[in-house]
Amino acid sequence: MAALIVADANALIAHLDRADVHHERAVALLLDGADLPLGASLLTVAEVLVGPARAGRLADARAALETLGLCGLPFGADAADRLARLRAETQLRLPDCGVLLAAQENGAQAIVTFDARLAATAGRLGISVR
Repeated sequence: MAALIVADANALIAHLDRADVHHERAVALLLDGADLPLGASLLTVAEVLVGPARAGRLADARAALETLGLCGLPFGADAADRLARLRAETQLRLPDCGVLLAAQENGAQAIVTFDARLAATAGRLGISVR
């Protein structure tokens, strides 16, 4: 896959929710990277869809993600081992490790996140952060 941007759930949730404190920043960051494909691990996509599923708005959220051009990124066959190693080494939550693994497996140019710990860890791993 060509270079892409991998989004964290908090950036996608903020983009979808006009009332979110990070909404304007999320829109700007995702538009700034619009020249590159946008992806998210399937774990991240599921995390983004939890709130809309609770609210009975799953189809609306899915449509909004499709409008963004979001591509769900499956993990490779050795994902369980790699996720376990990332979790053990970084102490990040498993969904955050999913963002890192999606970036690593897909040669991401950068990740988009508002999570300071994830951003710092990504930087230490040589992954750019927007």
